[in-house]
Parts: sequence; C-alpha cells; structure tokens
Amino acid sequence: MKKISFLLTVCFALIACKKTDISFTYTPETPRAGETVRFANHSSSGQDWEWTFGDGSTSSLKSPSHVYKQPGTYRVVLKVDKKNSWTATKQITVFDTVPTFVSADSTFYIYRDYTFTANLYNPYNYEVEYQWFLPSDRADAEPCFRVAADEDWKSSTLRLYFTRPGEVQIGLRVILNGDTTDIEKTLNVSDRATNSVLMRTTLTDYRQRIFGERAEPVREDRSEQGRTLLDYEQDTVQTYNGTVFRLSELKTVFAGLEGFHIANRKIYYRMNGLWVANIDGAYPVQIDAETCTAMTLDTQDNRIYWANSRGVWYMPFVSSDNNRFVTVPTQLNTLVPVVKIAADYDKK
Repeated sequence: MKKISFLLTVCFALIACKKTDISFTYTPETPRAGETVRFANHSSSGQDWEWTFGDGSTSSLKSPSHVYKQPGTYRVVLKVDKKNSWTATKQITVFDTVPTFVSADSTFYIYRDYTFTANLYNPYNYEVEYQWFLPSDRADAEPCFRVAADEDWKSSTLRLYFTRPGEVQIGLRVILNGDTTDIEKTLNVSDRATNSVLMRTTLTDYRQRIFGERAEPVREDRSEQGRTLLDYEQDTVQTYNGTVFRLSELKTVFAGLEGFHIANRKIYYRMNGLWVANIDGAYPVQIDAETCTAMTLDTQDNRIYWANSRGVWYMPFVSSDNNRFVTVPTQLNTLVPVVKIAADYDKK
C-alpha cells in the first residue's frame, strides 16, 4: 500500500513539473493609435501560436508586433498549440494618437517623387490646420529639394523630390482643435545611377545628368571618359545593322546634309534645321527650323538631343510611319555655343 501511495505521489509531482505556463507582455504599456505594440511571448512550451488582437487581426508569430489604428480597449488572446486550456488573455487600452506624417517609401533617392501624408486620429472631425516646413539652405548651395509648382504647403499631403544626396529635414505643424503639434523627421537621401549628356562648347566640356523629365544643373566636366566620348562623337559616318552609312553617300538623297544619326529605321539629320525621315529618305519632317549645331541619339532613353543658338533641346524618338510627332521639343539648358553632344552610359 505504501508503495502505491509513493508511486502516485511521484506521478502527480511529474505532472505538476510538466505544467505549461502561458503568458505574454507587451510594450509600450500605454500605446497610442498608430503606434507599434510589441508582444513578448513568455510561454514555457509550445510550437504553434495563435494570436487575436481584438480588432479583427491575427498572427501566428511567436512574438508579433501590431498596430491599432483606433483608440479603445481590446481583448488580446494567445492560444498555444491549438489547446483551449493553453491560453492567456489580457486587456489592452490604446490611447488617442499623436499626429505624425508618413511616406509609403522607406528609402529616398535624388530626383524621384515622394508623397508625405499627415496621419492623425480625429474621430470628432475637429478643425485641422497643416503647415509643412523645410529648413532653408545656404545661400551658396543648391536647394536639396524642390516642391511641385502647384504644391499646397497647407494641405494634408506634400510632394517632394530631392536634388542632392545627404540628410534632409522635413517638418509638419498640426493644429487640431487648438492644440499644436510639431513633427520633424530626418531623411537620408541617396544618390543614384543615371545617364548623362555631355556637351562641348568652344570653351570647355560640360555634363548634365538626366533623371527622366528632370536634370541636374549643367556642370563643367574634366573627366577623361567625358573627353574621350566627345572626341569620338561624330555624325558623318554611322554603322546601322551592319551597314556603314557615310555623309558623302547620303548627300545624294539629302542635298545639303551636314550630319546624321540612325536608330530604329529612322534617320535624324542636320540640314537647314533638324529633320527626321525613314531610313530610305521617305516622309521627311522638320523637327526644328533653327540651325542645328550638334546632335546625338541616346538609345537607352530613346531620345534625341540637339543644340541651336538658344541652348540644348531633346524629345523622344519619332515612332510613326509618316514621322509625324505629337511631343514638342523640350529645352534642357541654355548652354551655347555647343559644337558636340554625346551620351554617357557610365551611369555616374
């Protein structure tokens, strides 16, 4: 009898030792709507985790994070290994949010558009005022950002693009029901690879990096690579699909021809202005009536660049069969007199 009692005692002791403790904590202890709440799972056993956060959201991570979008009191439940007996429950109170602003992007690069949006909790539709502010730049430096021409500095959103790498501060003042909150954030803006247009005048060489419809300011270029590309650039001999085209030969078709480039079965040529035609000379159309002093084709961006007495211009390649185009030429800069243009694909 004593032996049986001893065995039962040992069994109960072993069962007690194997009892699983299901528990969790969360930080911060007084979270606000929109703030990340981190849950720490302290359960002593288990392989499967089932969290319900009380707002319709769930997670299967061992120690998840969650953001409550609305203030209120929520019932958080942790169930381990799908066992109803292995659960832990806590009430969490989420307080009203502090105004902030967010962007869908986490990394920022020069010459890309970004949208920043005010984020605040206003369930009672109080009157709200917004005022975005940016630090003033040194008088001797280029601005590190630009605002779209139609931008409203007093709306809930702000659209920017940055023109130089480095740290940039953005601020927002929110006045909600008479209470003022200032939010400031520091962004790290990175440089990025892109193509360049090289231009030679009678004085020196220049470079302008191109970012879609935007471009950096013109700067003097003393690089060996830029000089080599401009030295090599010419529009009197072109090889296209294995065939060599020479200026002297093409003058029989294009009387008065001064220079040309070929791409996509189109010939762009200098002759009393700038023209485009099919490679056989059919459907000639004038792009620019002013005397063209230099031109080049960028076959990566599918653009033609040319120079006249007012500066440097560009437009997309012409694609129609009859060479009619809809896009009007866009002025890139006012650099004159340009005698050579080349495209640089080195990306820097």
